[in-house]
Formats: sequence, structure tokens, C-alpha cells
Amino acid sequence: MTTYNKEFGVFLPIANGGWIVSENTPTLDASYQQNKTAALIADSYKMDFIMSMAKWRGYGGKTEHWGTSLESITMMAGLAEATSHAKVIATVHTLMMNPAAIAKMFATLDQISGGRAGLNIVSGSFRDELNQMGVWRDEVDHDERYVYAQEWTELVHKLWQEDHVNYDGKYFKFEDCVSQPKPSKKPFTVCAGQSERGLRFSVKNTDACFVGGKDDAETLKITRMARDIADELNTSVKCYCMAILIIEDTEEEAQAKADYYRAGKDSGAVEGMMRSYGIDPALKDNAMVIRSQGAFMSRELVGTVESVKQQLIDVIDNTEMDGVMIIFDDYEKGLHKFGQHILPDLRAHYG
Repeated sequence: MTTYNKEFGVFLPIANGGWIVSENTPTLDASYQQNKTAALIADSYKMDFIMSMAKWRGYGGKTEHWGTSLESITMMAGLAEATSHAKVIATVHTLMMNPAAIAKMFATLDQISGGRAGLNIVSGSFRDELNQMGVWRDEVDHDERYVYAQEWTELVHKLWQEDHVNYDGKYFKFEDCVSQPKPSKKPFTVCAGQSERGLRFSVKNTDACFVGGKDDAETLKITRMARDIADELNTSVKCYCMAILIIEDTEEEAQAKADYYRAGKDSGAVEGMMRSYGIDPALKDNAMVIRSQGAFMSRELVGTVESVKQQLIDVIDNTEMDGVMIIFDDYEKGLHKFGQHILPDLRAHYG
């Protein structure tokens, strides 16, 4: 597989509505067919990875945003069979899934994908989502969830490598646990972290970390914190950010479309999202609050092919990113525009 200085992947629309909380967006229905179409287009342009989140409860509102979603590991197994180039990254909530089950699932995904399997680790910060099925643990607070996730991750890695695993931890007790087959190579692992505690977990345990702030300056600060932690631990970590691309033939058309999405913001779903994340909507400096007030759940890059390309370069350079996970309002049209007119120039620019 060809490797590049900068990596570009796609965040698949596994849940309805995608990453714009609006009544005015193109229909994203969380169907396997829509996700397969997006994955095949991304793979045909040799994008570096395709990734899906794990979502178990939506945010309500008029759109019932993210109220319908597919299961991440199952979907990515299907897409692993359908694709041939991109890493296929599935998401797991540590509080939900036993590490022995996950070790075997991803060894299976490794075989289906021919060594392209990836694991996105979520420590479980969404109380409403997990509490409905009885797996939320009130005694495991923010920092303690990383203790839990540390044991969980250590066990997954041990089971990928060792024939017999014994483990006596605070949360897990394994006795002569076996897991065959082993993956052909260690699956690519990622995690999102913004706090120092989260970044420490990500740098210690994963290959890449998703970071984001309210602006480039805050994002750069988080990225550099991750690099400093990596230096301290004598290791390395890649840093990725996310961006929503709105690409049209003219600047005016692109801005008009973005404004149309903002005008259709589903305020009820935004409020539900804030409750789920435990975020006070009154927090003026919170990145998620700032983004969501304009209906977008991530930074948006709006314009023509040329201006969006330059905006991507600026984001990468200003925040010292190793790559970008890209979201689209219309995945089929957007992926073709990106793959044909932007990605080749980005590859050439970064060598």
C-alpha cells in the first residue's frame, strides 16, 4: 500500500443526517447502500481510510438526528469485502464490549480486509446512549474511564499477540484466555482526545489521535500537547482533524448552500446533542457549542474546488496535522469532486 506524508480519509454517514444538524441537507438515511457507495468512491480514488462511528441513540429534534444508525463493525466488515485499498476503521465503546470479543472480531476483520483493519477506541462519554442499555457506570468518571480503557486496550493488544493471557486488573480478570487467529499485523488504532488525560491515553495506546478546537490556534495547542506527550513517552503519534466540505462551482453558490443549511438548523437536535455530551450550551468557548450553533458539527470548508483545496492546505499547515478525515453534505457528488480535483493536487503539494 502506498504511503503519503499526509493522509486523507472519509467519515462515513453511518447515522442519519450526517454531521450537519439541519432540516435542509440532502438526505442521508443511514443505509448500507449509501455507505457502500461512498466507500467505493473513496476507495477508487485511493483515499487512505474509511471510518464509521458507533452510535446507539440519537438526539431527537424534528430530524431525529442520528436516531437511525448501522452497527460499525458489521458494516465495516461488509465494506472491507467491497474495497481493496483504504484502511477500514470501525468504532467500539469500551464500556459496551468485552476486550476478548473485540480482539477476535478485529482479527476477523483483518482477514476480510487483507490487513486493512482499524479500531477506533471510544472510552464511553455519552451517558444517555449507554445508560439506556444498562452499561453506563456512574462510578467510572471522566478520568477513571481512561483507567478502564487502559486495561481494556492492554487486553486487546495482548490477545492479538499472546497465545495465553492472564490479567489481574481493577476492572478485568482474565485467566488463561486464548484468542485465535491472530491478526496478520496489529490493526491500526485511533482515539479522539482533547484533554491532557485523553491525549495521554491516545499517545500511549494508539497510532493516531483525532483532535479539534474552536479555531486553528486551539487545535494547534492540542496537537503540540500530543507531540510533547509523545516525546515524553519516547513514542510517536499521528494527529488528524475533521472537516466538512461544501464544494460548488462558485463561491456564491457554496456560501448560499452553507447558509441554507444553517437556516434549517434543528435546534431540538442540537440541544439533545449537548445533553448527550454533558455540555452546557452556554459555554461560549467550547468548540462543539460554537460549531453546532451554526448547524455544523465540525469545521466547515466552503467554496470552489480551488478555494476548498487552499483551505485544506491552510488547516493542515496551521495546525500541524498529519491528515484530515473528511465529511460531505452530499457524499457522492462531494467525493467525486474531491477525488478528481483536490486530492491529486494535495498529494503533489505534500510530496
